[in-house]
Amino acid sequence: MNIRVAADDVSARISAVIAELQHLEGPMLPILHRLQEEFGYIPEVAKQIIASALNLSRAEVHGVVTFYHDFRAEPAGRHVLKLCRAEACQSMGCEPLAETIKAKLGIDWHETTADGAVTLEPVFCLGLCAQAPAAMLDGELHARLDEDCLTDILAEVRS
Repeated sequence: MNIRVAADDVSARISAVIAELQHLEGPMLPILHRLQEEFGYIPEVAKQIIASALNLSRAEVHGVVTFYHDFRAEPAGRHVLKLCRAEACQSMGCEPLAETIKAKLGIDWHETTADGAVTLEPVFCLGLCAQAPAAMLDGELHARLDEDCLTDILAEVRS
């Protein structure tokens, strides 16, 4: 019974977001962004509810959700670490840093540590090309990363 109530509550919250934003021109992205803000991810049930409300197929909604890398199908960890993998950061050594991060956290891209502390995401340009390599931790930018900075960042997210 509680599972059903929880599912009904999620559906009601999704429907409320849609009702608030469906009047916009091209409402799907604003709706998806709001749902991601509210839930921390896009619940699977949201795809059909959005599709019905916007007179689209579920496949069309699924296509948009999976096309944009910022939309998640699962909740993220308490911290989200995004490492830039664009050309400037690659030329300044982001790939060895990425391998170090993945090894220290024991996860790969788009995964969350077993304790739920950190989700690791690749990003393709944070706009800090002159200060590469760069990362973003919970919305805060970090530039000119090296092993020392990396150690500090990882200590921060693991505490």
